[in-house]
Amino acid sequence: MSNAPVALRMGTLNQLAEETGSEIVGADATSMEDLSNLFDRALEKFGKLDFVLHSIGMSINVRKGRHYTDLDYGYLEKGWDISSVSFHKVMKTAWDKDAMNEWGSIVALTYIAAQRVFPDYSDMADNKAYLESITRNFGYFWGKEKNVRVNTISQSPTPTTAGQGVKGFSGFLKFADEMSPLGNATADECASYVVTMFSDLTRKVTMQNLFHDGGYSTTGISQEVADKFL
Repeated sequence: MSNAPVALRMGTLNQLAEETGSEIVGADATSMEDLSNLFDRALEKFGKLDFVLHSIGMSINVRKGRHYTDLDYGYLEKGWDISSVSFHKVMKTAWDKDAMNEWGSIVALTYIAAQRVFPDYSDMADNKAYLESITRNFGYFWGKEKNVRVNTISQSPTPTTAGQGVKGFSGFLKFADEMSPLGNATADECASYVVTMFSDLTRKVTMQNLFHDGGYSTTGISQEVADKFL
């Protein structure tokens, strides 16, 4: 497991590592040097890898409350590098080191704001759209030359540290739950779906954006939401 060194000091990854008997290697996902060290450590411990999960996202503009029409472009570039370009950097590092086993699986987490407008999601929506484009383009080469799958999972709104930084998040969480026929997918359910994508059961699924959102993405309006206006 890995996270940025500063996040390791503030988060609970150390506790999770203790519970699962895992080793933590600190790495800044925007640093090719850090990523090279991370993969070297992983290859030394496990040999070639069966799966990689990219679960990284941050918008300084959102944190600072900058409106989409008034973005700070320095913040935008930093958030883009962390949230999107880091996925390309992770895959390039794995590619250069021939780190993946054949029929391995690489997954990144995304959100439906890549396709739809959520005003307060700001430049994170652009970051997620770019992330999904990287998935398709790099996924082609991973599949063609390495027999490795690359996909994104578009998860229900989930109360993560990054998600809770979005204005009005708690209200939107309830709205999405009422809009979704099956209700919002929880973080634990997302983890189970990720494991499915890592397994041999999905070995011919690649370059896809897979919605894991209780049906939210294809529901026009639910009865619960309609009843509030009719």
